[in-house]
Amino acid sequence: MLQSATSRIVLATRNRGKLGEYVGMLSTLPVRLLTLEDFREVVDIEEVGTSFRENAVLKATGYAAQTNLTTLADDSGLEVSVLNGAPGILTSRYAGVGASDSERINKLIEAISATGQSDRSARFVCAIAIFDSRSKGLQTFEGSCEGQIALTPTGVNGFGYDPVFIPNGFQESFGSLPEIVKRKISHRARALDAARDYLRHLYDSHA
Repeated sequence: MLQSATSRIVLATRNRGKLGEYVGMLSTLPVRLLTLEDFREVVDIEEVGTSFRENAVLKATGYAAQTNLTTLADDSGLEVSVLNGAPGILTSRYAGVGASDSERINKLIEAISATGQSDRSARFVCAIAIFDSRSKGLQTFEGSCEGQIALTPTGVNGFGYDPVFIPNGFQESFGSLPEIVKRKISHRARALDAARDYLRHLYDSHA
């Protein structure tokens, strides 16, 4: 056991972009977010699940066991219709381990073009798992955001595939939209909206 505290939650990520999103979306809750970078002893949990939910659960339970703190983990990805749901759970590894965002985006655009189809519909999906280190309870939540894949990337906001994903109802990509807009409509925001009451209950019960 590394440490314990009631107002701290481990966000199971090393991704600074994801941390920034969660800090903004959880700003109304009196909790302090830690990440895996705060725990040198932590051993990475392999994402061997067959769904976003399974991977989120693996990470939430695995890192909670190592840190002795309530842990929030998510697994998210992009599903493209003409690619039969790919990249899916392989979203971050679509162009190989260690590939850059631009390399993943280029491979995605090339794969869609290779189908010869005009349909560019896609959706981002996020599954969140929260493991309460005190009660040993586990809860999961899901959210999605429908949209289209742009012909070329635009914008420098966000991370991952944001520059080529245009959410339905908008003309700009996640990479161009203001962060405050993304925090309201993204797949991660919608999953977290579903989890917010649970998180608030956890904090209140631990206070």
